[in-house]
Amino acid sequence: MEYKTAMKDGMESTAARQAPDPTQEEFINRKLIRPSLSAPVPRTEPVSERRERLERTDRMPSMKRVTPPDQTHAENFYYQKQMQSKTPVIVMMKDGEQVQGTIEWYDKNCIKLHRNGGSNLLIYKPSIRYIYKAGENTSRNL
Repeated sequence: MEYKTAMKDGMESTAARQAPDPTQEEFINRKLIRPSLSAPVPRTEPVSERRERLERTDRMPSMKRVTPPDQTHAENFYYQKQMQSKTPVIVMMKDGEQVQGTIEWYDKNCIKLHRNGGSNLLIYKPSIRYIYKAGENTSRNL
């Protein structure tokens, strides 16, 4: 009889513990579902062919495309060359005006043009259409 009363007391206490409390969130015991992974399919090719294929891929260069560099430094090379040789250049502006002189120095945003017959000019690069050497053909239609 003692066994039945202990069991009865245990059941009552369990029932009392499981009563839902409206102030707390109710936790639900959820089953974890995992996808069934099928067994790997055995390979049918001989081992020697697999080795050859792996060796070929090791020797071959990767076929990934390389992104081009942000700056090619061609513009800097051109300015340096014209500055060192003090080549007279003609700067064609976007508004159609032409300015002649030699490039004294350049910056990321502008160039300084030294003019013999006039004042030196600081020209912003965005306002330049193109630059060419003073001795070249002037029939440009850009």
